[in-house]
Amino acid sequence: MKTRSAILLAATVLSLAACNKSPSDKLAGRVENAADNRADAMEANADALRNQAAVLDNRADKARDTAESRADAIEAADMNVAAMSQERRDAIVANQAAAVR
Repeated sequence: MKTRSAILLAATVLSLAACNKSPSDKLAGRVENAADNRADAMEANADALRNQAAVLDNRADKARDTAESRADAIEAADMNVAAMSQERRDAIVANQAAAVR
């Protein structure tokens, strides 16, 4: 019983001591809380950037796959490239015109 009373008394004293923080303790706590909030925001931004990077990686893979398919189609069609205008060839390279008709 004495041990339980001593533990309750110690807990009460500690909780009261926490309420009576010095101005320095309060300022230190505010500094830590503000830094923690900034760190949380930075981590959220990092997560968003990782998601954007994953989307861009997928788009890059798709662009490479599409280019490979277009190149295969051009080679299979054995087109007369020499007869094409430079503008037409540039449009095919820029993916602005059909590679094979």
